[in-house]
Amino acid sequence: MRTPGYGITPDRFVRVAHLLPRQRGNVAVDNHTFVNALLWMCRTGAPWRDLPECYGKWVTVYQRFDRWSGNGATGRLSTALQEERIIGVEIRVPAMDSTGGKVHQHAAGAPKKGAPGPSAVYVQWF
Repeated sequence: MRTPGYGITPDRFVRVAHLLPRQRGNVAVDNHTFVNALLWMCRTGAPWRDLPECYGKWVTVYQRFDRWSGNGATGRLSTALQEERIIGVEIRVPAMDSTGGKVHQHAAGAPKKGAPGPSAVYVQWF
């Protein structure tokens, strides 16, 4: 199966491979394929379930992404890819102020008695 043209070549991957966690045991997706899967996800903005099968099972790729995000590997990888000029990242953050739309007063979603309050949301850019 042919891979979409969003990835990095093996010779470029070698320049950042030392920053990634070591693979242990029998893994379904090697680190190079995994990095290319992440680049495909970032480039297309597609949901995880739409990941092409040439990158492996979407759930396997997502689980590794979740694990690497927790231990900081994706941050190191992103920084290294940009410093080595392998990829360029443009981050666009949509913003909306209070004039953007009206919301009904009941849509505020006040917590009921005894219910936990709002939880914090952590977003990590890759």
